Amino acid sequence: MPKHTPIHIDTHLVQQLVATQFPQWAGLSIKPVEPNGWDNRTFHLGNTMTVRLPSAERYVNQVAKEHYWLPKLAPHLPLKISTPLAQGEPGEGYPWHWSIYSWIEGEPVSKKHAPTIPQLAQDLAAFLLALQNCDTAGAPKGGAENFHRGGDLAIYDTETREMIAAMDDPAEAKVATNIWEQALDSRWDRPPVWVHGDIAVGNLLIKEGKLAAVIDFGQLAIGDPACDFAIAWRFFNDNERNIFRNSLKVDAATWARSRGWALWKDLLDKSKPE
Repeated sequence: MPKHTPIHIDTHLVQQLVATQFPQWAGLSIKPVEPNGWDNRTFHLGNTMTVRLPSAERYVNQVAKEHYWLPKLAPHLPLKISTPLAQGEPGEGYPWHWSIYSWIEGEPVSKKHAPTIPQLAQDLAAFLLALQNCDTAGAPKGGAENFHRGGDLAIYDTETREMIAAMDDPAEAKVATNIWEQALDSRWDRPPVWVHGDIAVGNLLIKEGKLAAVIDFGQLAIGDPACDFAIAWRFFNDNERNIFRNSLKVDAATWARSRGWALWKDLLDKSKPE
């Protein structure tokens, strides 16, 4: 099976896996989490846990990485993060390891939370700074396995220029080219720091009007933190973006690279078929 080919994962499969490997939880209800993810298929297990199963071979390495590193990072972070409880084995026709996590209450951030987003920008910056300050000894570097999050943005140069060339508006294409070339003008020349790798609205949970948790650390690595700042360009307005940047104290070169990451992801999303 090609590494990128997703396999069918449903409630019945999850019930079988839990019942055979974790019989103490066999009687708990199982239902899909909505909305569901791409790298993993996630299911509620009772009211306090979730089951997460990689959807394709290219995501399998995330299981062991999260089980090893998240308990080490959690005590040093100001917000809740995903907590692995148990690791499942291949079985019942499912070929890979999988995970059981604690369920974190909250809802994904969206524009309906507009009054709280300026504070969220500040709180997210504090979280990322704390993550960057965690010990990196023995940590995995960004590379192909996590789609180069924390790595060199230039790996996507050809792909990005091809997507820019396909844009309908020449003026917008020129702006995009300038953004991209500014992003490639610099490299991270300091010691590598921890990066979440997928700081996006679906992975930020709000509870009672405040940022309560950061989830889905499958792209976790060490390297250049610019990829974690792309949300500033993809979600925040000008005021929120300024709050975020000022809280992080980001230098101009890293900020330009973060905009490059945002451009690449925006173009990639737009290029996908509906």
